Amino acid sequence: MKKIISVIVMFVMFGGILNAQESTFGKGDKVANLGIGLISGLYSGSGYTSKMPPISLSFEYGVADDVLDIGSIGVGGYVGYSSAKWESDWGGGSWGWKYTNFIIGARGSFHYPLVDKLDTYAGVLLGYNIVSVKDIGTVQVGYSSNGSAGVFSAYVGGRYYFNDKFAGMVELGTGIAYLNLGIAVKL
Repeated sequence: MKKIISVIVMFVMFGGILNAQESTFGKGDKVANLGIGLISGLYSGSGYTSKMPPISLSFEYGVADDVLDIGSIGVGGYVGYSSAKWESDWGGGSWGWKYTNFIIGARGSFHYPLVDKLDTYAGVLLGYNIVSVKDIGTVQVGYSSNGSAGVFSAYVGGRYYFNDKFAGMVELGTGIAYLNLGIAVKL
């Protein structure tokens, strides 16, 4: 967490030093992100027979302009999902577990343009992680469980716009994965 906060502080400090460009995100803008997680702390280890890579969908709406001269603020929602199966052979049959994680939350981001066509931002996510586990295989013990917990995380990211509406997106932080790559569409 300290490293993420340090990155955010450096991000804001360098924003004042670099020759800032025209803003690519502002008040009234609506942007949807679709990402796939490349690095995740979920379901690591051996024995997993299948994993669904973490996916995320977020939406952001610009609510304020001219923050720290040319910055802007956006708010929106976030949904992330991932699942995996762990299975093993035992006693002439198979047994195992199916795990799922579903995160839903609200995000707030501070955008500050550093490079032309690049929307750079940092923010926080406040949400809820819904976790479920159930047994699978030919030898079942009738076990299932659900658990949930609050989620608070910070992130930094960027969207490089290839044209006025379409961008490539990268985010580093926590949520359903530590590193997300994807696409963004300005609506």
